[in-house]
Amino acid sequence: MVNILYAIVALSFLIIVHEYGHFLAAKLSKVKVLEFSLGFWKKIFSFKRGDTTYAIKVLPLGGSVHLLGESSEDKVAEEEIGRSYTHKSPFARIFIVFSGPLFNILFAFVLFCIVFVSGYTVLSTKVGGVEKGYPAYEAGIKEGDTIIRVDGKDIGEWGDLMEAMVKAPERPLKFTIKRDSALIDVSIMPKEVEGKNIFGETIKRKVIGVTASNYFLTKKETFTGSISKAFYQTYNISKITIVGIVKLIEGSISPKNIGGPILILEMAGKQAKEGKRNLMYFVAIISINLAVVNLLPIPILDGGHILFYLIEIVTRRKVSEKTIQVAQKVGMAVLILIMVFAFYNDIDRKFDISRIFRGK
Repeated sequence: MVNILYAIVALSFLIIVHEYGHFLAAKLSKVKVLEFSLGFWKKIFSFKRGDTTYAIKVLPLGGSVHLLGESSEDKVAEEEIGRSYTHKSPFARIFIVFSGPLFNILFAFVLFCIVFVSGYTVLSTKVGGVEKGYPAYEAGIKEGDTIIRVDGKDIGEWGDLMEAMVKAPERPLKFTIKRDSALIDVSIMPKEVEGKNIFGETIKRKVIGVTASNYFLTKKETFTGSISKAFYQTYNISKITIVGIVKLIEGSISPKNIGGPILILEMAGKQAKEGKRNLMYFVAIISINLAVVNLLPIPILDGGHILFYLIEIVTRRKVSEKTIQVAQKVGMAVLILIMVFAFYNDIDRKFDISRIFRGK
């Protein structure tokens, strides 16, 4: 239960970061912020400072920033037209809307930096098993050997070995292994086999037939090293998230892979149990996912608003309020369907309710 509470706090913080991005951009654009709230439904606590009311609401995992003129119901006095969101240029509105997802990306980057500087665990290159009939077995590699170099390039963790296999040319590779205190060089021609990628698709990949041991190393990056590694990690996870969404739309991967709040809270709770660094790493991944999803061109999401403003820039006139309202209703319907499906998947993972439809 405590770990779930940690997870709720951590994920709620993502919402604060996202909304603060909108809030700060609005302030920089000289737009009046009427309310900054965490959660939704009824207020349980609020206070006002300057023009803005700050509030905490009953249900967590949500939040909003209410800007003057953002709603058609807002009454904008003539003297405050210059501080009204809707009266700002489309470029200023894009800046305000885009800043939410941008802050989630930056937040993920900072979390990755903290994890890499404070120390993180990686799977070592110590061999846990060698499969008979595969190149490594034929070359004499044994359980307990440690692979330290491939074609002259140092291999510090198991991920480096996997990357070397992905980039392996069509020729034998020189492997340097450590056995006890001796260094041994062997030539191995990787074998191409069929396997599954992270999206469950069948792909061809090169292997030598070794499995990792359960031996982990703790690594720490320098401040400079953490920046470059965090940048790569942020880029890589953003790319994977975008590709995953595209493949989901194309039908290349099953919609059963969609997870909802229940799955996220369970996974966050599990990571909290494993330690603060694990939780930070997980929250960073969710933060990137939140940013990417929010930038989808679906009306009611940040990406939908940006789409309307881009249309305004091209056509030099605002999209009509009626068109926006209709589009947002459609967007809301789409989001509700996705959320319902995600909840169904979460419950099905726990209770296998799909057996009812399978006639079992």
